Amino acid sequence: MNRIKLKKGELFSVNDTTLSIAVRAISILAMTLALFSNDLSIIFSDALQSQTTSYVLIIPFILIYMIYRKRKMLRAVIPIKNTNQTKKIRRLSIIAGILLFVIAVLLYWHGSYTFTPLEYHVAALPLFTAALVLLLFNTQTLRQVAAPIVFLFFLVPPPSEILYSVGATLSSLSSIVSNSLIGATGIPSTLSNEFGSPTIAIIRPDGSQLNFAVDIACSGIYSLMGFVIFATVIAYTIRDRPWKKAALLLTGIPLIYLLNILRITIILGLGYHFGEDIALQAFHSFGGWVLIFLGTVLLLAISEKIFKTKIRGQKDKPCPECKPETKKATEICFTCSRVIRQANTRIHKKDVIKIAALAIIVAVLLSIQAPTFALTQTPTNVVVSAPTGETLSTEILPTLQNYQLEFDYRDTEFEEIAGQDMSIAYLYYPEKAGLKPIWVTLEIASQLSALHRWELCLVEYPLSQGAAPKAVKIELTDIQISDNPLIIGRYFLFETPETNQLQSVLYWYESAFFETNSTTQQKHVKISIIGYPDDSAEIQSIKNEQLAIADSIISYWEPIKLWTYATLPISQAGGYLAGIVTAVLVAMIAYYLIETKRLREKNRNSYTKLSKSNRDIIDAIRETQKEAPPTIDRIWKAHQTATNEVISKEQLFQTLSDLERERIIEGQIKNINDQPVQIWKV
Repeated sequence: MNRIKLKKGELFSVNDTTLSIAVRAISILAMTLALFSNDLSIIFSDALQSQTTSYVLIIPFILIYMIYRKRKMLRAVIPIKNTNQTKKIRRLSIIAGILLFVIAVLLYWHGSYTFTPLEYHVAALPLFTAALVLLLFNTQTLRQVAAPIVFLFFLVPPPSEILYSVGATLSSLSSIVSNSLIGATGIPSTLSNEFGSPTIAIIRPDGSQLNFAVDIACSGIYSLMGFVIFATVIAYTIRDRPWKKAALLLTGIPLIYLLNILRITIILGLGYHFGEDIALQAFHSFGGWVLIFLGTVLLLAISEKIFKTKIRGQKDKPCPECKPETKKATEICFTCSRVIRQANTRIHKKDVIKIAALAIIVAVLLSIQAPTFALTQTPTNVVVSAPTGETLSTEILPTLQNYQLEFDYRDTEFEEIAGQDMSIAYLYYPEKAGLKPIWVTLEIASQLSALHRWELCLVEYPLSQGAAPKAVKIELTDIQISDNPLIIGRYFLFETPETNQLQSVLYWYESAFFETNSTTQQKHVKISIIGYPDDSAEIQSIKNEQLAIADSIISYWEPIKLWTYATLPISQAGGYLAGIVTAVLVAMIAYYLIETKRLREKNRNSYTKLSKSNRDIIDAIRETQKEAPPTIDRIWKAHQTATNEVISKEQLFQTLSDLERERIIEGQIKNINDQPVQIWKV
């Protein structure tokens, strides 16, 4: 029976590099999905139902493509052990991975202590992924997957303030240009801001007037966000100089904007000739994804015709020396320097220890995880069936001493506009003198993006449309309304300009189970507690009542208490701790740069002590790297030209390997048309 001899430290003798890579890659994917599953489910659920973030649905496919494209490079760099580096330098990558891991976790926990936890959680995702890659692979692997990891930041929901501000600017400019274009065709049109958004009014041949409001949805902002992703992928894909990639990306932004102006102009023309129904059909048919597709096709054409770039690049002539059928024993081709036989990567005992340790840490984090939103334990009935028909239940809210709970109204019109399942209001009517009526509104929706913030609707959105705000902000602060589970709400005190009425609003978000059609479904809920102070003297007393009612509602809904005594203080100080750890990471990077510079100075001094033959080879590398990547063939030719000495490429390769082990030169695997090519640099 044949026996396989295990090397020291190897747990299994597995000669298949693919298996080793797969085990570590699957571990990274599993741990990332486990920690961020709740946040990702919210994001993709929103993307399925909201045009604002629908572009998110394409991101997983783009990530798969980006990693697939790097497959040959990854197989070449993953086995690299960096044995030519000093122990100090090698240990720094592990320390950097640990620090990145800690920063990601602290950022995640700190986000849960804010009013916008989802944004913080998703921002921590790329850092967490980079940390795992650094810990389970090496720095070269992280360099190759840096683009896909950075691409994860596209999952972060765009801030509503920026979204509406940019959208308002685009809608204003689009309406001006579209109105000028449609007027140039002879169609009578006028532009006004009568309805808040820019409105283009056209007079049809029959004398009727059609008004087209160019609001945020028509501004092209949603198409722009999706198109930026595709433009980024195109810029990443083309094989050319960095300045061409940047120029192509900058060209794509005005391109999609011009396409949106063309869309508005065409819709106006259709409305003039064929009526409102045809125009509306065209608006929905010629929507965001159609614009993105057309913009992508045009950008590809611009890339090829104007910038003279190729998606696949210029195909290299096949090298006869490194064809698979030659079955060379060397790891690289001495003619083209392409890596033709990757070093075998085995499942090492220390790899299993790392994976097990990280899995245990992630399991512990999940057990004390800071949740995105508080989640209720038991399902709630909102609509109750009765012999007289369905009625809205008051049992969804607690009864309070000195108050009578009554159902007030349901705003079905707002539900349709905002895309909510239900928007209902209840009234706590005081039974004791000295108390003021308090309203509680519940906005329930499948997607979180349908639950808009108060200050956004009353202040920021009107301003983005060029209209006067519907409220004058007096106070806007985040406030902790529950200790455990930790719930951060937002207190908004404002005055209505038309009536000079003060309004005090305390609101927060939760996730809750609801019974709908005999099934239990998890929904997002925005709970708002509203009071109306008569003057400034009543503001604090009403605020205290709101906090007391909020505490009663949270207790009544029985949220699952996922917060532990360890999680809460870490989350409270998470921002400061993350800053401290980041400073340590920056200091470590500075130390690495200083240490690298010191080694280079040492190498310069060592150069004079080398033999003449070795100095000639180093000089050949220096001369080669000025114009092209220093492959073994180019170094060989430069050496022969400079010295008129003839040495074999095998002998040159051996000398280069010896100089690399002595840290006189540095061997690298360079990406040339997605092919791993071995080069050397001084």
